Amino acid sequence: MEAAHAEPALRALYPFTSQWVLRFSATTRPRLTLVGPCLTANSDGTYAVGTSMVASDLGLFATAGEAVACAVRHLPAGLGPVTPGE
Repeated sequence: MEAAHAEPALRALYPFTSQWVLRFSATTRPRLTLVGPCLTANSDGTYAVGTSMVASDLGLFATAGEAVACAVRHLPAGLGPVTPGE
């Protein structure tokens, strides 16, 4: 969470957790608009980045900072400020 918050591109999104996975949305609750990859902290001390909650297909990293950098590289272009999810 701290590494993601330190990254301006992710800090501009609405963060939330779901089933032990850190996700991001372009809108607030109640109607989330998912954007970017999922980040997971694993029990072995590694960090996974994936296209779904159970995947590490975008990478497995030794540090949270590396995982966050990977997530930022996979964000879609043109994200604006977070809007209400009505």
